[in-house]
Amino acid sequence: MFRAALAALGTQPDSRDAAEDVTQEAFLLAYRRLDSFRGDASFKTWLLTIAWNQAINHRRSLVRLLKRLAAPAAGADHDETLAAVAAPNPTPEDAAAHDQLKRAIQREIRALTPKLRDALLLAQSGAYTYEEIAAMTGAPLGTIKWRVSEARRVIKTRLRGRGYERL
Repeated sequence: MFRAALAALGTQPDSRDAAEDVTQEAFLLAYRRLDSFRGDASFKTWLLTIAWNQAINHRRSLVRLLKRLAAPAAGADHDETLAAVAAPNPTPEDAAAHDQLKRAIQREIRALTPKLRDALLLAQSGAYTYEEIAAMTGAPLGTIKWRVSEARRVIKTRLRGRGYERL
């Protein structure tokens, strides 16, 4: 449930803390609504759907939007950048290029429509099957597969347009 919430919340600096809060809220909500579980899907899928919906609601909240706008962008990836540059294998130029590509990919993922972004993040997490993602989001299986494929295509096209040719 935590990974589903984290995937729905995105890559903001406070996402892990928010995902923990959302997971706790989802468990409480599931407990309160336990009598509404009909058994149409597996219990796991039912719990994941609750967590996913709670995370989406959290993401949409005005408070979350204000926190993202007020959070300083500089220094957010400072520790990762230092770790990449200090690594013994890559050169500083390679580390900088890798970090630049990583930030460009993150920007492009954030720029996707929510439906494409959500499907991609859930699929890329490796924690869920396409069937589970379809159940969590309430979309048909074929639609989920198309959304993941389309999200990847859009990101590659946009990155190539920015000069990243080796994708």
